[in-house]
Amino acid sequence: MGVAASAVVPPTRRFAPPSPQGGGEHAQAARDPRVVKPASPERVSRYRRGRFSELMAAAVLMAKGYRILGRRVRTPYGEIDLIAVRRQRLAFVEVKRRATQLDAEAALSARQAGRIARAAEFWISRNARYHDYERGLDAVFVMPGRLPVHLPDALHLSPGAGRFLR
Repeated sequence: MGVAASAVVPPTRRFAPPSPQGGGEHAQAARDPRVVKPASPERVSRYRRGRFSELMAAAVLMAKGYRILGRRVRTPYGEIDLIAVRRQRLAFVEVKRRATQLDAEAALSARQAGRIARAAEFWISRNARYHDYERGLDAVFVMPGRLPVHLPDALHLSPGAGRFLR
């Protein structure tokens, strides 16, 4: 009925003991993969700016009559910032925050368009309801001190790159 003292297993150590060479907490974190280092303030700031930019882009799309179906949608082919629908048009939206619209436009590439198109095809394969909708690869540029700019079909695929646009 009772448990023998020899059957009690001592708890395992959560962290490795300090090394004889010293090194402190940081050296311990480098050795033990379970120790998570806090994110740098710069990284946290970029993350927050990105989330806020996507919120602003979603607000602009909703003001234009779009309904937001997804935010930061992850697929095996990459992440789609926003998925929105208006009438029979399905928009897969890339959000870019840059100092100027010219910088934002320069940040869009054919490679990125291909990645978003593959991710969009995957999403559509999992959401058959939207299979017959017109599809577009849109962009929303967010610039400090200005309203976001929505560009329908801003990302284009080169001929032969895929059958994405209908």
